[in-house]
Amino acid sequence: YIYLFFILFFLAKYENQINVFSEFLEDLPDVDEPVWILGACYDLKTKKSELLSDVRSRLWFTYRKKFSPIGGTGPSSDAGWGCMLRCGQMILAQALVSRRLGRDWRWDAEKHQPKEYHRILHCFLDKKDSCYSIHQMAQMGVGEGKSVGEWYGPNTVAQVLKKLALFDDWNTLAVYVSMDNTVVIEDITLICGRTLNLQSQRPLAWRPLLLVIPLRMGLNSINPVYIQAFKECFKMPQSCGVLGGKPNLAYYFIGFIDDELIYLDPHTTQQAVDTDSGSAVDDQSYHCQRTPHRMKITSLDPSVALGFFCKSEEDFDSWCDLVQQELLKKRNLRMFELVEKHPSHWPPFVPPTKPEVQTTGAEFIESPDKLFESEEEFEILNV
Repeated sequence: YIYLFFILFFLAKYENQINVFSEFLEDLPDVDEPVWILGACYDLKTKKSELLSDVRSRLWFTYRKKFSPIGGTGPSSDAGWGCMLRCGQMILAQALVSRRLGRDWRWDAEKHQPKEYHRILHCFLDKKDSCYSIHQMAQMGVGEGKSVGEWYGPNTVAQVLKKLALFDDWNTLAVYVSMDNTVVIEDITLICGRTLNLQSQRPLAWRPLLLVIPLRMGLNSINPVYIQAFKECFKMPQSCGVLGGKPNLAYYFIGFIDDELIYLDPHTTQQAVDTDSGSAVDDQSYHCQRTPHRMKITSLDPSVALGFFCKSEEDFDSWCDLVQQELLKKRNLRMFELVEKHPSHWPPFVPPTKPEVQTTGAEFIESPDKLFESEEEFEILNV
């Protein structure tokens, strides 16, 4: 009976985490095409277990409930409105994992994880003092014109991540969010530190870069002319995934097979994890051990945000070369532009600084009708 009790206890506690990857193997389309996951390529015939280990190792952030009220008087759950914020957490967490543990790191529930892993997890716990918590993101969003409890789009969450990263002294991550579909190399080198130290005349150390490119690849649906270029982004070693989804349903896309995207879905409500600062986190609920979801690329909402992580200057230079070769030279219609100099007709580029945050976080929307109004502003690509 004791043995049965523990089995039932485990099943109840991790009902969303039961390993059913065998379904994923059987459910994958029977095609000869490889699977691409964040720059890694897998042959289904020979690399199935490696593929599943890779997907399972991504940090998975979902709706949570029963955390401390945001701002003291705000919501204690983000169910129904926080899905894009959770996806933003996932793309940022992937950048931090790549920075601290490397792209080849794999999570194993039976093995001890390095302290850097637990420190990364602590950054995302649902507590007001965690750097990238739902509390911090929701309150920082107030400065972007979003009330706590309001639905976000990919562009807004990218701006929130850019601001919050300024407070992260451990990772010293530079977050660059492109505007008008244009990535400016000069501006990136300014925030990442390729410039010379005025006293020593030596180059400053390069700050690891999370590059986010908000795009709108069509009016009401994705324009087919961009699909191949979109898939190429997942093949790049610097790929950090894509924020997007369907209207009012945000997903974190990590790869593709044939004409289907593979994504992690934040729309599962789990109990908030409570742990002491500095202690190991009960991390079972932060890894998706169920069947990863797939959807047709043609079903994707055209508003997305591409993510790339460049750990070093050489990594960024390599990404620029790949963009030129695979996206710009081969495509008549470009998803975005890559330019050397800051456009003269733009306002001067000002590196971001720590903003003054003055909000209680209690300005949440009371009417549920307003929860899903999203007026994201994107530059529509010329077609």
